[in-house]
Amino acid sequence: MDDATPVAPTRGGHEAAQRVLDRAVREGGVPGIVAQVRDRGGNWYGTAGVADTRTRRPRGHEDRFRIGSITKTFVATVLLQLVGERRLSLRDTVDQWLPGVLRGNGHDGTTTTVRQLLDHTSGIFSYTHDQAALKTQETYTPAELVGIALSHPADFPAGTGWAYSNTNYIVVGMIIERVTGRTLADEIAHRVVRTLGLTGTSIPPTGDPSLPVPHARHYTKLFSPDPDAPVHDVTELEASPYWAAGGMISTVDDLTRFFSALLGGRLLRPEQQRELLTMVPTNDWLPRTTYGVGISRLLLPSGTAVWGMGGALFGSWSYVYGTRDGTHMLAVNINADWATGHWEDPIGIFNDLLETEFSYGCALGFASTS
Repeated sequence: MDDATPVAPTRGGHEAAQRVLDRAVREGGVPGIVAQVRDRGGNWYGTAGVADTRTRRPRGHEDRFRIGSITKTFVATVLLQLVGERRLSLRDTVDQWLPGVLRGNGHDGTTTTVRQLLDHTSGIFSYTHDQAALKTQETYTPAELVGIALSHPADFPAGTGWAYSNTNYIVVGMIIERVTGRTLADEIAHRVVRTLGLTGTSIPPTGDPSLPVPHARHYTKLFSPDPDAPVHDVTELEASPYWAAGGMISTVDDLTRFFSALLGGRLLRPEQQRELLTMVPTNDWLPRTTYGVGISRLLLPSGTAVWGMGGALFGSWSYVYGTRDGTHMLAVNINADWATGHWEDPIGIFNDLLETEFSYGCALGFASTS
């Protein structure tokens, strides 16, 4: 079967997954949700709710959406490919590639390694914690984002702890551009997007706030806990403040295709594949996770382990997780950043969907808990 061939929504026990999608809209109050499962049987797509609350257009599996921190996995893949080509090493320091860029307030590019950037053990302050600084201009350069981070003390000396920091991947993006002499967007397009035929995946150029069509409208309550908080349409969003840390656009089909190839060992050499999946403990992040190189291992409440990444940006929350060998993947997107009723936030919906899908997969021997 062609891996782009959809299968009926009832195939392979996905009825339970569809029920979670329906509940997310009916009980969770989200505008719309779309999911795709890619496994040995082909592809299954499920949707519920709407892509546009004004026109009531339903969500579709071809919808483009902002993927937030799932961007990091694409960036890490490019960096690891360059390591495999011996163009740099994970042991290289930031200063070897970006002299003087990482300096001040306890940050030290002479002791911070590329590997520490990739697995969030660098201690670099995350610039996104300073939202006030991200409201002072319309667009940002990567150097300006790093400058915001350096205006705050480092979280800890490099290599002595773990803290999720978006600044890490801004610096990784800058290193990729220095090593290759090409833009990050060009490297991702050349090495991943065109290689895998990802027709809906891109990094928007600076100054372009639009989403390619078709797309879901993106809705936010600006993270207010008030269930009656006003809803804002943030579909038009200038993404330069997120860039290599979270600025990409994709689809559920492209995400499962990419992660299937990555986890299946088709994008990296064996040594770099081992680095990808060498995990460190996380702290104050997603519960029951460890983190590798732009990818995480999530232990579901049932005890099943899945590998992948999540991403959240204003009005768009996404997950893509699956088996360690990439043969069974699920991608899901909600075009909102809230959930009500049974769930505190979209992550609860995602976890229920993963539990439903991978408990079934585990029973068939597809999933691994090792």
